[in-house]
Amino acid sequence: MRYIIIGTGVAGYACVEAIRSIDKNCEIIMFGDDPHGYYSRPGLAYYLTGELPNKALFPKKREQFMQLNFKYQIGRVTKINRAEKKLLLDGKTQLSYDKLLIATGAYAAALKVTGANLKGVVKLDHLEDANQILSFAKRGRTAVVVGGGITALELTEGLLSRGVNVHYLLRGNRYWSNVLDEQESRIVEGRLQAEGVTLHFHSEPVEILGKSGKVNAVRLKDGSTIKCDILAYAIGIQPRMELAQDAGLNLERGILVNELLQTSDPDIYAAGDVAQVYDPITGHSVMDSLWTPAREQGYAAGLNMAGRQKAYIKSAPFNVTRLAGLTTTIIGAVGNGRDEDVLGIARGDSETWRQLPDAIVAQGGFDMNHVRVLVGEKTLIGAVVMGDQTLSAPLQTIIAEKLDISAIHDKLLSSDAKIADVIVDYWAKHLETA
Repeated sequence: MRYIIIGTGVAGYACVEAIRSIDKNCEIIMFGDDPHGYYSRPGLAYYLTGELPNKALFPKKREQFMQLNFKYQIGRVTKINRAEKKLLLDGKTQLSYDKLLIATGAYAAALKVTGANLKGVVKLDHLEDANQILSFAKRGRTAVVVGGGITALELTEGLLSRGVNVHYLLRGNRYWSNVLDEQESRIVEGRLQAEGVTLHFHSEPVEILGKSGKVNAVRLKDGSTIKCDILAYAIGIQPRMELAQDAGLNLERGILVNELLQTSDPDIYAAGDVAQVYDPITGHSVMDSLWTPAREQGYAAGLNMAGRQKAYIKSAPFNVTRLAGLTTTIIGAVGNGRDEDVLGIARGDSETWRQLPDAIVAQGGFDMNHVRVLVGEKTLIGAVVMGDQTLSAPLQTIIAEKLDISAIHDKLLSSDAKIADVIVDYWAKHLETA
């Protein structure tokens, strides 16, 4: 039996682990065109700021790869021949497969303005991008950052930490408006301004100006210009679906898969950023660009490829991130609407976050410690915790396990509610009876 995995990210690696846990003797081949192979994509933010050295981005030692006994090959799969179950490699070599996983991830949506090809226009897709940003970022330089979501802040904070002056352009009237509420957006914005970032609301670039092939300014929609040496953008991601599209697999915004992670071809699976996964609980197919779901999907796909049926049941999306230096946890459904700064989904995002079901918002805290919970009839549906993370783990369990909160429902919604105290008391009683 020959298993082939296209993609070197966490979904692909988890798939290898799962297959090998069942089949010790099969052939497993992983293909990828990233010269650095498997590394921590979330760690790039801390690499940019200097908090993590390059070697810390690689979580697995050579011995661990050897134990899994798979072949890793740098190369590009250029075509999937489903009829013959063969792959075309780098446009010339053919290789047969029995089971195939597409875990090709996603790439940064392109900034479609004149001058986007100038030297100094950067994104943050992979390690080479981060290295390029570091080569441009020198103390005293000026950068303009465009976009919303987590990656735009990673770019902003990485550049700031290198002594670069940063202008941040937001097309709308606040930061990440489809996930955060107004108070949370203002907390992030206030911290950015305190760090020296210049915020520009209702602003977008219409032309990047250059000299000798390098960025030297950006012209905005209102006609004004900002002198700069770097233009960094993060306006969303696009799943890498070209192979799947060419192969005639069923697609929507991503590669459509069932709860077993199978595509419309039962011998081809998909996982991670490229997959639009069916959720049997809601009956909808949704996309995540989060590390944990990618790992879980890849592992479930590997089990299914190896013959052990394992449905992937989507849990409440959960992410601990850092927004303007403030540790922030986002769980479940917390937001509403469309964000003008992000085309489709952003990296480090979940479509579920942007759903606001029939729920009432209860909010507590102020300044740097803040909590917001979305209260359903008998359960909590989502939460945002900024600053003190004491409530993060309890809220994740309460939301993921749909614990009955009827006993505290009215307390959470009272006008003088101390949300943190109510949750802590509820959690203590739950542990006593569990």
